[in-house]
Amino acid sequence: MELRIQYAKTSDGVSIAYSDAGDGMPYVTLNDIPFSHIQLEQQYGVGFQQLREMIGGRFVRLDPRGMGMSDREVDRFTIDGWVSDLEAVVDRLELEQFSLGANGFSGVIAISYAARHPERVSRLTLLNSPSRPADAFAAPASQSLAEMLVRDWEMFSENVGALAFGWGRDQARVFGEYVRACSTQDLARRVYAALASIDVTDLLPSLAMPVLVMHHDGVKYAPLDLARRLMSHIPDARLVVIEGVMDLETVFKPAAEFVIEGREQEPEADHVEPGGFRTIFFTDIEGSTELTERLGDANARDLLREHESITRDALASHGGSEIKTMGDGFMASFSSTTKALECGIALQRAFAQYNESASQPIKVRVGLNAGEPIAEDDPDGRGDLFGSAVNLAARICSRAEGGELLASEAVRQIVAGKGFLFSDLGESEMRGFEDPVRVYAVRWQAS
Repeated sequence: MELRIQYAKTSDGVSIAYSDAGDGMPYVTLNDIPFSHIQLEQQYGVGFQQLREMIGGRFVRLDPRGMGMSDREVDRFTIDGWVSDLEAVVDRLELEQFSLGANGFSGVIAISYAARHPERVSRLTLLNSPSRPADAFAAPASQSLAEMLVRDWEMFSENVGALAFGWGRDQARVFGEYVRACSTQDLARRVYAALASIDVTDLLPSLAMPVLVMHHDGVKYAPLDLARRLMSHIPDARLVVIEGVMDLETVFKPAAEFVIEGREQEPEADHVEPGGFRTIFFTDIEGSTELTERLGDANARDLLREHESITRDALASHGGSEIKTMGDGFMASFSSTTKALECGIALQRAFAQYNESASQPIKVRVGLNAGEPIAEDDPDGRGDLFGSAVNLAARICSRAEGGELLASEAVRQIVAGKGFLFSDLGESEMRGFEDPVRVYAVRWQAS
């Protein structure tokens, strides 16, 4: 089946080629850079047709800038530029949530995107992807290839398959033709020079989604130690070591199983059971009254719609149950305290991303508490929650500044050892509670 190539425009005006096939939960993939060419990859036996058939659903591929079918006239290569390529395609397709996969050095793009948009990436797969490409460049095979790249483009392309993957002469020669179609000698040198200065290791602890780290023992530029180092920094990661001949079916199988497993475990909004233990989640827009007075009712309402859309996306992505909206804020509940915290982190990051380009920023306060609320139906027949557990969550939210995520001692204790970072803000007097309440700030900014 011939793929339909389409284009998305980035914020800095670069045209990015992508293909989009199938229906259902999307899987977006990036091939190793600069060896990406979505139109020719199947013809040269390096394509993703088998992976698409294994996974099913909606399958999206793209060529980052400087290679394949995308614009090659690029002034300079940066991690921000490559991330914007992925953002342009995802936004063009209006993908609210998807699994993301990366092969080789494109892993730095996927890691950076997932850290910036955790509310969108449900699962992440990384194959032979070092977080610091310079570590892979230090391998003897990489150094030999670097010398060839400087001296002879054809020699480099003919030897990539042999020196990087251990392929035989015929297979390496065919791959060499593909390499020359993907890029030029000058572009490849510039891509590798840019990669040598990129290090996304500090972003790994902020990856809140499940991550599959795959390592093929036949890849000579990425020793197993690099995969183990990746694993040690990611909170929810699993490692699969692939042995033997590097054929597509063997490599793709673990990724397909991981993505399918995620689809089967997609979170659904949970339901409140009487007397059940819940994590209560409150949000509130800082200075909403002043905003309305300054902007006027119509413009303020437009801003509230943005707030509602971003908040509901985060709740839906993390299995939260919206209890009610109070105009400038939400009350929600979670059966999982971990998911509630992950939702709060994703929410604050989403608003931070929105505020970067918004003429009027939205600063949201978030407060969490855990306990056993009273569940009752409100006059409209909808479920509502009452009691001291709910009241304390609301009080904690009111103590937050815009952009802060605050939690109670109960929340901190429940998630102890799960990688969340808390700052003790001390005890505070709160209306309706006899004893002072200890409150913690949750760090959500990516390092």
